[in-house]
This record gives sequence, C-alpha cells and structure tokens, in this order.
Amino acid sequence: MGISKVTGIAATAFLVTSVSLCQLGMRIIMLPFLATGIVASIVTVASHDAINLPWILGKNSVGRFPLWSIILFGPFLTLARTYAMVKRYMRKEAVYDKIVEGLYLGGWPFLLKHLPPGNPSVIDCTCELPRSSFVPANEYLCLATWDTRAPTPHQIEKAARWACEKRSEGKPVYVHCAFGLTRCMGLP
Repeated sequence: MGISKVTGIAATAFLVTSVSLCQLGMRIIMLPFLATGIVASIVTVASHDAINLPWILGKNSVGRFPLWSIILFGPFLTLARTYAMVKRYMRKEAVYDKIVEGLYLGGWPFLLKHLPPGNPSVIDCTCELPRSSFVPANEYLCLATWDTRAPTPHQIEKAARWACEKRSEGKPVYVHCAFGLTRCMGLP
C-alpha cells in the first residue's frame, strides 16, 4: 500500500475522531487530533502519484528538517519515525543485504548496528526520515523521495556518480529507503 493511501486512512481517522470529540464537547482535546488530521491530509495530497512533492517536508541536503518543517509537519515526522522503528522490530529480517562487494541495500539505519561494516557512505532515498547522527554529513547523499516511490532519473544518475566516487576511494556504499522493501522484489 502506498504512502498516500496509508496517510489518507490516518487522516480520515484523525479527522473523524476530532469531529466526534467536538460533538462530545471536548473541544480542547479535539485540537491535536484535528491538527494531525490536517497534516496527514496535506501529506496525502503531496505524496500522491499524480502530485509527488517530496520537497514539501523541507528535508535538506544533509538530511535535516528545518524548524518550520518540524513545527508544521511534526506529527507526521514523528509518526513516520515511530512507524519505521516499530515495523523494524516486528519484521524479523536483516536490515540490509549485500548486493555486491562494497554495495549494500536496506532500510533506514536509526541505530549504528543497522549499518553494514566498513563505515559506509550512505545514499538516503527518503524524504520523511532524518539522517542518523552517526552518519557523517560528508559521507551522505540525500535523494528526497517518498516511501514507495522511485527516485527520478536525474537523482539516480547523481547517486550512481557519487557512489562510484566513494567506491573509488575504497568506501562501501549503503543505499536505503525507509524499509528496504525493494530487496523483496529483486530491484537493487
């Protein structure tokens, strides 16, 4: 299921809950549900296949979110991180796979033990998850892409050139999306 469908379902649930709380006279309690529902609705539209605006979350080239993004999209960013962490613990498979010597593919490394050996350079194919603090900014390339979406041809070319440079320096390269699910489809 694509991210726009997941966030659309969440948006509907939060908005229905906020309306129900308002009808029960709990207007103050309803506000966080309403705000989260509105944010999820915006993300649903921005992540739809026909629109595809990953830059809306504001993730910068070093994998950080500016203050305005944290304020506006905080509920979504928090839920995305939490969901990624919980899903990782629920799935009992390796975080990454070795494609060829020095090239790895997998999911978001939110713990140091999730990185492949050799202090790899990291290509991040997410727009909703931050660069982990243990990944140096100079060993990081951000290809801001919605989960379940592919990078653009330009992004792929940029990443291939960057990865070749890192490999020529003898560094392993780790390419990750949110969950590394493309491994299941055989798409390195």
